[in-house]
Amino acid sequence: MKNGTMIQYFHWYSPEDTIWKEVKEKAEYLGYLGITSVWLPPAGKGENGGRSSGYDTYDLFDLGEFDQKGSVRTKYGTKDEFIEATQALHDRGIQVIVDFVLNHKAGGDESEILKAVKVNEENRLETISEPYDIEAFTRFTFPGRNGKYSDFIWDHNCFSGVDFDHRNQEHGIFNLMSEYGNDWEEMIDDEKGNYDFLMFCDIEFRNPAVRQEILHYALWLHELTYYDGVRLDAVKHIAPEYFQELMYFLREKTGKDIFAVGEYWAPGHLELLLKYIEATDGTMSLFDSALQHNFHIASNSGSDYDLRKIFDKTLVAHSPDLAVTLVDNHDTQPLQSLEAPVEYWFKPLAYALILLRKDGYPCVFHPDLYGASYWDKGQDGEDHEIFINRVDELENLLYARKDFAFGMQRDYFESPNVLGWTREGNEEHGGCAVVLSNADGATVSMEIGSRYAGKKFKDMLGKIQDEVWVNESGWGDFHCAPGSVSVWTEAD
Repeated sequence: MKNGTMIQYFHWYSPEDTIWKEVKEKAEYLGYLGITSVWLPPAGKGENGGRSSGYDTYDLFDLGEFDQKGSVRTKYGTKDEFIEATQALHDRGIQVIVDFVLNHKAGGDESEILKAVKVNEENRLETISEPYDIEAFTRFTFPGRNGKYSDFIWDHNCFSGVDFDHRNQEHGIFNLMSEYGNDWEEMIDDEKGNYDFLMFCDIEFRNPAVRQEILHYALWLHELTYYDGVRLDAVKHIAPEYFQELMYFLREKTGKDIFAVGEYWAPGHLELLLKYIEATDGTMSLFDSALQHNFHIASNSGSDYDLRKIFDKTLVAHSPDLAVTLVDNHDTQPLQSLEAPVEYWFKPLAYALILLRKDGYPCVFHPDLYGASYWDKGQDGEDHEIFINRVDELENLLYARKDFAFGMQRDYFESPNVLGWTREGNEEHGGCAVVLSNADGATVSMEIGSRYAGKKFKDMLGKIQDEVWVNESGWGDFHCAPGSVSVWTEAD
């Protein structure tokens, strides 16, 4: 058996017209590292055409094929290049995870005069106007595609809210009044009163024609790419019942156990993640935003952070089979809306904690493997140049997961500044011993198993040059350098 390992193969500032070509080129390398699935960015055309990240969805069916929104290609390439990238991954035995952005649409082709009420942005249940007429671009006719693949026309009945009134040139949140309700869809949490609305034109899932159109899209994309899983964007803003419908439909129609992971970002609120899992009847995993938040805090706290609490109130500790663990992603990277990056010194420790333990489905972030640099405005309104250095240890940590992170796990979490654990291995794989510290260098005496009695171990990360011998009882004294991690495997 392989250890499942995902990579998010993009970031918010990925250069234009590169990702599909790079995925095709790097598929063999990713397989060599032990990557078993690749999460690709949104493939559809965004509001800003070739400059859109894909999260401002305009046309789901335009994968870089039609001249719309100022370009034929998307930010990531053309339709043909997208298909070639997915084929290259499948040829290497790597699963394809596509990104579904279903909460909203942007860049409508025509405006409509609509009846709406304006609501308090901090409490969307509080109306701050009487019903009145606004103008919003809620008609999506996709003239560049001209009905190919789908002739569905989106109009105001397909949306529950918008964020701009063109008639009065007014920003705000406007709840549309339609035959499907004069209120918001019910969410599982009361954040902002009701957090159905996030941005742009908010999709109305109470409209059965909308639900059917999205099911049509999901199946169409599978028939084109044979994807193996879906990443579901902004699920906290979509009624969970729809995802049960979507996943049951996909699994039945494709005959495959399509994997699904949702983005419900609620750092410090494990109870909301568990509530969403319950509401979706366990049909989908969630990213462990609680663990990522712990990593962020630990990396900024240095030796003051008690490492024994690193898994406290995390999804991986409570529902390990439905937890996708991560260190950073495109939303937490510097200058983004949910900015909470993990400091560079702590990243090797964090990756060891998600890659070399038995629980969770780890997801690696593209800049941590390759590095990244970009410019953008910060919250201070000033331009900033950001460099994300590649994590030098990451390749070897991936090799360690592929070859050594198997079998019984024994934990040694006695010190607030030092964690250790061993994996005993199995018939096909050797084991490993891991020691990390957020303070001074350390030595931890740990049992790795009597099968290794008399065997010599080395640090495959090269941080410690000395060797460790395992005694007749299967125990060894394993070390790490200050503020570092070491991974010990058989020397031969």
